[in-house]
Amino acid sequence: MTAPEAVEPPSAYPFELDRFQSEAIAAIDGGASVIVAAPTGAGKTVAALHAVRAALAEGRRVFYTAPIKALSNQKYTDLVLEHGPEAVGLLTGDNAINPEAPVVVMTTEVLRNMIYADSPDLRRLGWVVLDEVHYLQDPYRGPVWEEIIIHAPPAVRFVCLSATVSNVAEIRSWIAELRGPVQAVTETERPVRLDSLLCFGDGERARLRFMPVLVGGRPNPEGERLDGDRRARRGGRAGGRRWRAPDREAVIEALSRRRMLPAIYFIFSRAACDDAARLAARASLELTTPAERRQIAEVVEPYAAPLGRNDRRAVGYEAWLAQLSNGVAAHHAGMLAPFKEAIEACFVRGLIKVVFATETLSLGLNMPARTVVIEKLTKFSGDGHELLTPSAYTQLTGRAGRRGIDDQGYAVVLWRPRLRFGDVAGLVSNRTFTLVSAFGPTYNMVVNLIGRLPPEEARSVLGRSLAQYQSDREVVVLERQIAEARRVLAEANAAARRKGGHEAQRRLRRAARNLEDLTHRLRSKKDTLAGEFDELTEVLRRRGHLDGWKLADSGERLAGIYHERDLLITEAVVGGHFDGIDAPSFAALLACCTYERRGGELPSEPRWPTAALRGGWARLSELYDSLAAVETACLGRARNPPPDGGFAPAAYAWAAGAALGGVLEGDFAPGDFVRNVKLVCDLARQVGRAAPQPATSATAREVAAGMFRGVVAASALDAAG
Repeated sequence: MTAPEAVEPPSAYPFELDRFQSEAIAAIDGGASVIVAAPTGAGKTVAALHAVRAALAEGRRVFYTAPIKALSNQKYTDLVLEHGPEAVGLLTGDNAINPEAPVVVMTTEVLRNMIYADSPDLRRLGWVVLDEVHYLQDPYRGPVWEEIIIHAPPAVRFVCLSATVSNVAEIRSWIAELRGPVQAVTETERPVRLDSLLCFGDGERARLRFMPVLVGGRPNPEGERLDGDRRARRGGRAGGRRWRAPDREAVIEALSRRRMLPAIYFIFSRAACDDAARLAARASLELTTPAERRQIAEVVEPYAAPLGRNDRRAVGYEAWLAQLSNGVAAHHAGMLAPFKEAIEACFVRGLIKVVFATETLSLGLNMPARTVVIEKLTKFSGDGHELLTPSAYTQLTGRAGRRGIDDQGYAVVLWRPRLRFGDVAGLVSNRTFTLVSAFGPTYNMVVNLIGRLPPEEARSVLGRSLAQYQSDREVVVLERQIAEARRVLAEANAAARRKGGHEAQRRLRRAARNLEDLTHRLRSKKDTLAGEFDELTEVLRRRGHLDGWKLADSGERLAGIYHERDLLITEAVVGGHFDGIDAPSFAALLACCTYERRGGELPSEPRWPTAALRGGWARLSELYDSLAAVETACLGRARNPPPDGGFAPAAYAWAAGAALGGVLEGDFAPGDFVRNVKLVCDLARQVGRAAPQPATSATAREVAAGMFRGVVAASALDAAG
């Protein structure tokens, strides 16, 4: 392939390019794919924007993908500002804006679906940007990235943007094997220096203390005293100072006094974020001036404009605006998208001084602060509280320090009685983040492969995944370890014969167990993906979706259902569960397949609006039990939890035209309600395309259109508003 001429020299940029940015641009101009791994805020997007310009200069199309809709919408807005609305389109489950444009922003799932459908929109595609590609390790979304890289047309080149990971060379080698020349460009230094501090109350001082976690790159010796004093008190010995956990108001006051605002204050609980914002707004903190309060009202109004008076009342608009006016806000997934975008817009303008946020704020949104505060280093995982990983800590603190504004950023961890200073220092100093693939076959993937490829070729796709690539490398290591284990076992066996006795026997048993464990791991590494593919194929055969290596009619319909419960939904559609029912009941049954209650919430029997719907729920549950029995026989387990009717009554009411205030009634946070309605709408569109009966397809389309109203429609563009 002849390398195109450079689109524009680096000097054309309105700022001096960093070394890694220049390298990435040179690789793109040379016609190679590129993977850029750099810290948050370092300027990775420059490479993506250059690929957009390169595609436009070549007369080719470019698709810019992001893992979540909010990021897609934000990138759409940015690209429209640079290239104009005629040149840029948006494709998410909610929106189709100018889809024929030369530059189209979309979620990764949309692009994956286009590739499987062999869409004609791929014919002039020159470049694909995969933003936040470290999502490869996400168990739910990660496999989509690999499917795109494996199946995209051969001529397509990629720009992969990632957080800093330590195995970039491995990722580059894998992509190069699949797609040809790839250059890896890495940057480990942050654009703004980060100081990590431990904040605690000291009984001898009225004000809070901020202790550097590292001194000269090593754990601060003074930090050892914190752990030592705690052990002394626990042991009942006298002495030791009385450290105390700082309260939120005191932390904000201290940050304000030290000129360390604005700050993002991470609390891993939605309710706690809301409480913190409410109490901080009522406290005697003077965070905004009258002029700033007027500006906040002006910024917020366009975001709130699509909401009617009743909807504003239902979601507590006036109280929320009062909080913002005082310079504080909460930010989490339970909030309405227009509210979140208004907060982000105010924050980047310096109008909001403190945002209490859950970790969802760390997912790529352009919202840097001078300081990031982490209230706890542990997070509830569903089974218990676990210490943050180094990767998660780095992702959270990546927001600290505004490039071009701050000389340095601050990451502040709050001391708590059970916190070990060593844990803090370990997170701050750890720089090893290995990206591990989460790829695995799904029913939808299996039928798409069977429908497009002969048996050996379909299996080879699994062999081309990053998961298999990493597994094969581990196989080499395991085989070397097995050889060593056999040597140790032989020595132990010889020693046991020579000396006898209970000891060297223990050594023999230990060596034998180690060899058995390594051999089992090797076997599982070699067989995992192929075995999963065969097991899913057997389930599909037993359920009647395959005829040999050909798809039955139901298998063809399954190929168009992209969902974690893809097989259950397909069987419900083909089996007539959605035939002959009205739109509200249709929406409620779909909600049983899309809804997943949050961790820690216990299921309860839904309040079914009608007896007919209760019957539909019973039939859907029976179908799940039947499918789960076959899965257990073939896979050893059911792949998904049972359907959940927790959102069904709300979906029924909304599809029936109920007002927002009556639907919420304290059961769902506004943002959760909107997100779940969108999931139902998205699945309804898919069912509309897959249903065998025209009347059922029509009802599905009615559900998707009818539920997309009010706050749901107002939240459609998310960050693009």
